[in-house]
Amino acid sequence: MDKTTEGGHAAGPGGQPALPGEGAEPGEISEGSSLSRRRRVMAATSRVARRSGRAGWSGVSSGGRWLTSQVLAMAPRLPIRDQHKLRAQFPGLEPEEVADRLILGASRAAASVGAAVGASMLLPLPSAPVEVAVETLAVVGIELKLVAELHEVYGMRAPGPAPERMVAYVVAWSHRRGVALVPGGLALAVGSPLRRQLERRLIARAGRSAVSLMPLLTGAAAGAMLNRRETRRLGTEVRNDLRRRSSQGSRWAD
Repeated sequence: MDKTTEGGHAAGPGGQPALPGEGAEPGEISEGSSLSRRRRVMAATSRVARRSGRAGWSGVSSGGRWLTSQVLAMAPRLPIRDQHKLRAQFPGLEPEEVADRLILGASRAAASVGAAVGASMLLPLPSAPVEVAVETLAVVGIELKLVAELHEVYGMRAPGPAPERMVAYVVAWSHRRGVALVPGGLALAVGSPLRRQLERRLIARAGRSAVSLMPLLTGAAAGAMLNRRETRRLGTEVRNDLRRRSSQGSRWAD
């Protein structure tokens, strides 16, 4: 799950969308990253959803169902760094400092996506709903990666194989807190309460993405600002919940 390439962004098996992170790691953007790297990440995340966003978005209800199915298909294939890899990438930093870097990098990547979509909408276009889906899926991919890696930082990885863990992180993203296990596991079948909540959360996220569609570059600025703020807020809320529940405290558990 952690293997990435520098340039390839092919669609997944069965025509599923490629991942926001295949070929570039949105969550790895840090203060020392170059502008060109951030642009490559932004371009990758935009291509991700556009390949699958040409169909399925028609009306709020059907749009929510479609976004949910795309997110659930995307999540198990996101490249997540485990605690060992995060410690190797950020040597000498304690968990709190690594969490700071992850939230900062994810918020910058989300801002880049909002700015890119806004810049492409100089004039209102018939493809506006597709652009909303593009931005929504790209930003959700960045945020899911952030949620999963924050769990790694605080030593609270969700149990089970990788696909089940990622479903748990999708639910954590929807609740804006750490993973909470329920008796009998997580039921995300069509019509289930958890799935309906996820659909509502994704529809709300798509509504914020629509801000990027304002013309004359005002959408680019507004989209970047809103995405940065919302991704930082999500990361902070999840991190605070994990910090409160973590048994390892503010230092690595060796």
